[in-house]
Amino acid sequence: MGNAQEKPPGNGGGSWTRIRGGSSKEDLRRDPGQKVANGTQGDKSEAERSSPTVDTSYLDAPAGALPPHLARLKNEGNHLFKHGQFGDALEKYSQALDGCAEEGIDSPEDLCILYSNRAACYLKDGNSNDCIQDCSRALELQPFSLKPLLRRAMAYESLERYRKAYVDYKTVLQIDTGVQAAHDSVHRITKMLIEQDGPEWREKLPEIPVVPLSAQQLHREKPISVELAKARAARAAHEEARRKEAHFTLLKQEGNNLIRKGLFQEAVEKYNECLRIKPDECSVYTNRAICFLKLNRFDEAKQDCDSALQLDPSNKKAFYRRALAFKGLKDYLSASSDLQEVLQLDPKVREAEQELEVVTGLLRQSLMDNSAHTTRFFQA
Repeated sequence: MGNAQEKPPGNGGGSWTRIRGGSSKEDLRRDPGQKVANGTQGDKSEAERSSPTVDTSYLDAPAGALPPHLARLKNEGNHLFKHGQFGDALEKYSQALDGCAEEGIDSPEDLCILYSNRAACYLKDGNSNDCIQDCSRALELQPFSLKPLLRRAMAYESLERYRKAYVDYKTVLQIDTGVQAAHDSVHRITKMLIEQDGPEWREKLPEIPVVPLSAQQLHREKPISVELAKARAARAAHEEARRKEAHFTLLKQEGNNLIRKGLFQEAVEKYNECLRIKPDECSVYTNRAICFLKLNRFDEAKQDCDSALQLDPSNKKAFYRRALAFKGLKDYLSASSDLQEVLQLDPKVREAEQELEVVTGLLRQSLMDNSAHTTRFFQA
């Protein structure tokens, strides 16, 4: 791991992988998808003509000051890297760097990005030495660039060169204190250095450079890419969802504990908060219905059971507790109907069977009372 691969020497002070079959400008400009026969473009096969069209518009996106044919190589490298094809991406970045050297392109920012991107490929492939070399080249072109600093730190750490890794991570944090990976790595490496060098570990560190305020400001003002903005938004949304889920779970558990203690009004308040976070959580409605039943707030208990049944039409608890609410409202016919629904869903619910006997008796008594009242009315 980390051994440098042999590559033929290239121009411009670096070592790059040449394009197969030559390195002329014409070769660099050639579309990788073209077929060549006897030095000329050949006809496409029937299979190629009939295959679905693949969107390659991303290849023509502008890439700094690079000319179009080199921008295409960089864009293709980015695309391959995103899809996990690190070896192929490395080749594209190398071709782009080779082309820049041959054409005399001297754009520090573009060259820095190409070296940093190729370093990321080396890092993914476990070639830490070449990663360090490319990151150092990138930093010569654009001092205090965050990505090559971070990638070089990771490569140093993988080679157990902890002092140099520590320096690079600390430099990264001067540029951007929000890089959590750097914070975590500094904490981890500090423990290793203490074990390795003892209490005097700081004295054995290389000097940590002071990042100029201008470099920090430049990093803050640098516009982020669409992909990075989306990734940050996705992480923020995930973190917010995780936080809400944890808060919801805590509130629900508190409500359940309050029910066990007989503190039904306090439990209602907890469940109210739960529903503000997750208004479609069926179990919260059925739990809050218990509280309303205990507080003799039968209309509200019925409404919560209605809501639960809209979310889960076969919820036995909702049918049973709505039956109790109907019983409290003296609507024995509806209570009987809900209890029969419970027993149809699960004939083994003994409580529903017992409650159905009670409700049937109350319904019979209610019908008899109504009949007697009607008879007295006509006799009067």
